[in-house]
Amino acid sequence: MDDAHATLDLFDTVLHIAAPAVQSIPLVLASPHSGRDYPREFVAQSALDAQTLRRSEDSFVDELFAAAPEKGAPLLSAQFPRAYLDVNREPYELDPAMFEDVLPDYVLTDTPRVAAGLGTIARQVASGSEIYRHKLRFAEAERRIHALYRPYHLALGELIQQTKTRFGRCMLLDCHSMPSIGGPADSDSGTERVDFVLGDCFGRSCAPEVTDWVERFLHQSGYCVIRNSPYAGGYTTRHYGNPGNGVHALQIEINRRLYMNEISHHKHEGFDGLRRHLTLLLDRIAASLREWR
Repeated sequence: MDDAHATLDLFDTVLHIAAPAVQSIPLVLASPHSGRDYPREFVAQSALDAQTLRRSEDSFVDELFAAAPEKGAPLLSAQFPRAYLDVNREPYELDPAMFEDVLPDYVLTDTPRVAAGLGTIARQVASGSEIYRHKLRFAEAERRIHALYRPYHLALGELIQQTKTRFGRCMLLDCHSMPSIGGPADSDSGTERVDFVLGDCFGRSCAPEVTDWVERFLHQSGYCVIRNSPYAGGYTTRHYGNPGNGVHALQIEINRRLYMNEISHHKHEGFDGLRRHLTLLLDRIAASLREWR
């Protein structure tokens, strides 16, 4: 890891909330996978080098949306890496083959995410490489879930509820990035991807007009956008999205080739232009939310 991504003995912060002085729009942003504080004990457990571990990371997504507070919306960012714990899963989606001991009955062991090696505690990184040298104990999974997963979702749930109480509704924009080519566990394996994928669980997590605002702006900005393929939305959009109750959850996936070198994990010359467009997207969402009845 370079200095900006130094490994830590303990996490300095589990999560970060960049909050506006006063929230002025019914919008909450979340970046669950851009965390890059890798604890030394995790790196020591891994069979992979630091750069390979980062292949599951949504690098710099929190920075791409950093203008959210000045636009009047809070931005929640996980500080821990996705390879260590994935908050965009059910709390207990675990592969029994990863553990020394027998897992409790309440653990979900047969989901598509677990089968792909990408459960709450992943067996492998997005490229398909196995993470761990040795099997874990379930107590280790419990420790991570209680220390990291639960605080993240407690904070996100509170932000959504506070927004809904204040404004009568809430839009959650769940912010992600995706590899430019589908990985071995993906339905589009080996295929070059479009610039953006918007996931609204096929209209179940978000009102169509809300998804339309985002899609229309991105098209007008020159980007290629599709909906719900290969990503229709993860646990966060499914769990929180409830348009009938005034909560609209939309997942946005950004193609990493637009802003970074996927091998070195460094920003390239496209980063600043993309960040400007995403800041303008927040302006468009804000205006649409103010006008929406």
